[in-house]
Amino acid sequence: METDGAKCMCERSYVEVEGKMFNDAIHGSISIHPLCVQIIDTPQFQRLSVCYLAGKLVRAIQSRQPELNINSEDVLSVEVAGLCHDLGHGPFSHLWEEFVEMSPRKEKWTHEEASEKMFDYLIEANNLSEYFNKYDLDIQFIKKLICGLTESERQKNEKAFLYEIVANKRTGVDVDKWDYFLRDGHNLGIRVKFDYHRLVKYSRVIQVDGEWQICMRDKECNNLYDMFHARETLHRTAYQHRVVKIIDSMLIDAFLCADEHIKYQGKDGGSPRSSEGQRNLRKHLEEKTLHLCRTD
Repeated sequence: METDGAKCMCERSYVEVEGKMFNDAIHGSISIHPLCVQIIDTPQFQRLSVCYLAGKLVRAIQSRQPELNINSEDVLSVEVAGLCHDLGHGPFSHLWEEFVEMSPRKEKWTHEEASEKMFDYLIEANNLSEYFNKYDLDIQFIKKLICGLTESERQKNEKAFLYEIVANKRTGVDVDKWDYFLRDGHNLGIRVKFDYHRLVKYSRVIQVDGEWQICMRDKECNNLYDMFHARETLHRTAYQHRVVKIIDSMLIDAFLCADEHIKYQGKDGGSPRSSEGQRNLRKHLEEKTLHLCRTD
C-alpha cells in the first residue's frame, strides 16, 4: 500500500516547475529552472553554458530507464553543474591558464578547480543556500558533477553515469562539447553537421566492465564520427590556427610583461600580482568582468 509520504514523493517527481524562457541562437526557445535563473542573475555568472543540453540528456535517460532511479534532485543537480562547470575560467578562457603556468610562480591551476571554488563563492556571496535547500540539492554532489570522479569512485557509484553528462572524461562525448561545437561553428560560419538530437534519443545507460556508462546505439557511429570530425575541423581551422596561436603568444607575452606592474590590494595587506588573482575569488571575478571574456 502506498503511504502518504511515498505518494507525495511520487507526485513531486512529476511536477513541472515553471521556468524562465530564453531565446538561444542555437537551441531556440529554452526553459530554464528557477534555481538556475537565480544563479544566472548573479554577478559571478555570464552565460547559459550547457544547462539546457544537460537537462535534455538526463531527462531522456530518466524517461527510458526508470530502473536507474534518477530522481528530480539528480536532474536539477546535473542542470546546475552544466550551468556552472565553467565558472572558474579566467580572462581569455584557456589562455589565462597558460599565462598563470608561465608566470614567475609557475603555479599549476585549472579552471575546473576554480569553478568549484567560484561555485561556493557564488552561493555564499548571493545567499543562495536557501534555494538549494528548497530543492533538497547536495552542493558537494554538484561540485563532483563539475570536476568528475576518480576511477575508483566510478566503480563504487551506481549513478556514475551522471558524471559523464556535463564533462565526460572517459570518452569525451558530453553535452559541453555538443554545445560549444555548435555555437562556435555558428559564430565562425563553419558547418557542423552532427545531430545531437539523435545522440540524446539513442543514448542508454549500460553496465560495461562493472561500470554504469552512457552508451550510444551502434547505428549512431557515423553521427559520433561527425561529432569528432567537427572537433577536428574547429581545432584545425580556428582554435589551433597558426594566426590564432601567434596572437595567443603575443597576449601571453604582454600579460607576463605587465604582471609585475598590475597588482591589487590583498586582504592581508600584501600586493599580489595579476597572475595570482585566481587565489582570490573576488579579484578573479574582477579580472573576468574587466576583460569581458568569452569562455567555452
